[in-house]
Amino acid sequence: MKADLHCHSHYSDGTQPISHLLARAITNQVTHLAITDHDCISGLHDIPDDLTGIAIIKGVEISCQWGKIEIHVVGLHIDPNHAGLIPLLESQQMARRRRVEMMDEKLTALGHDGLIEYLDGLPCVAYTRSHVANYLVEQGLCKNRQKSFKTHLGKGGKIYVPSQWCSLAEGVAAIRAAGGIAVLAHPGRYPLNKAKLASLVTAFETCGGEALEGSYPNIHPNAVIQMNMLARKYGLYLSAGSDFHDPEAKWTDIGKFPPLDPTCEINIWHHPQWRLLPLSSVP
Repeated sequence: MKADLHCHSHYSDGTQPISHLLARAITNQVTHLAITDHDCISGLHDIPDDLTGIAIIKGVEISCQWGKIEIHVVGLHIDPNHAGLIPLLESQQMARRRRVEMMDEKLTALGHDGLIEYLDGLPCVAYTRSHVANYLVEQGLCKNRQKSFKTHLGKGGKIYVPSQWCSLAEGVAAIRAAGGIAVLAHPGRYPLNKAKLASLVTAFETCGGEALEGSYPNIHPNAVIQMNMLARKYGLYLSAGSDFHDPEAKWTDIGKFPPLDPTCEINIWHHPQWRLLPLSSVP
């Protein structure tokens, strides 16, 4: 089994359609792929009914607020039509829309209009700062995406607008209500020291979180050990994923990350809900 349990399509901040993700996963011999777009499930409707050779896990990645930090929670094996999930995703998408509209107002005040028209021409459902960064670069307002976040989109930037996400508890509760497994995404990437990361994991487990990502691209070997220790301490499972967005970023290619130890008894495929997945249909 080769599972990639975290990736994005052009419905959020990925650059490719679902068909590309599926083709790339099959080429890279991924047997289990989770589609986890930011705050939207539109891509799940593009999965062919007659797809063979790979098991698709219906998922989502919800942006949450924990204190002053933005935290991402992946939901795996969700029911995308569950009444407890849809309203939260709609609210998150509205918050995203309001945010880019406020950015557009600030940009217009600086003498540059057209952001909303640009965004509305994209296939995305969940608008992100990455989309705005692309616009700034395409319009020649910033040299590159990194510069756009420094001068325009980051805190203190010319068109900075703070995010308004649901709470960590709300995000986890929505995933669980939809029958899903809540996974703390890329824990080592948050700006937290060891003590604060432990506090985050404690809060996550307390509100019903069941797993954390123990492997993802460019994770340091020491971080792998740390995630394993945290998972065992708090009774969590270990998940893993590429966090794929763009084929140009070859270090995040689908299926390309250090594999979890296949003998580890707390890998997420030992979770009781994993039995519901069509393992037997995958060669």
